[in-house]
Amino acid sequence: MNDVADQPCTLCGRITRRGTTEHHLIPRTLHANKWFKRRFSRQQMQLTIAVCRECHREIHRLIPSEKVLGRSYNTVESLLAHPQMARFVAWVRKQK
Repeated sequence: MNDVADQPCTLCGRITRRGTTEHHLIPRTLHANKWFKRRFSRQQMQLTIAVCRECHREIHRLIPSEKVLGRSYNTVESLLAHPQMARFVAWVRKQK
């Protein structure tokens, strides 16, 4: 999880003092899994997005299973389509 300063969060669009962290759309623990290797290229599995710490924490709180995260929520659009995540992002956008 590398910190990236002065980059807006891909989900909420905020630039925070603490910067952003990299979120792997397909968790690294699954990169050796045969199911994922058959369906995704190496480049697809290495894709990351910059997210603020609050959004990153919320992703893993709402979707604790890495397999579910990798199979069903491996795009920005699918993350934002998760009802609770969408509600959180709408709320956090209004925060400082």
